[in-house]
Amino acid sequence: MIQISDIIIAHPEINSFKELESLVQEAARQGAIHLAFDLKPEYPDTPRNWQDRLEAAFLSIIGSGR
Repeated sequence: MIQISDIIIAHPEINSFKELESLVQEAARQGAIHLAFDLKPEYPDTPRNWQDRLEAAFLSIIGSGR
């Protein structure tokens, strides 16, 4: 399992929600099978439906087998 906070802490260089979505997809590609929403990302472009967006990004990789 990977937590959103783990991704954010490991990548202090990211400055946007869009970049976080890409990192979530990369975590799925590297074998993570569970994603935990332990905090809300505080980027200026974080959308209201941030959990849905991150889950969709994660599952787009898990479901595709990439």
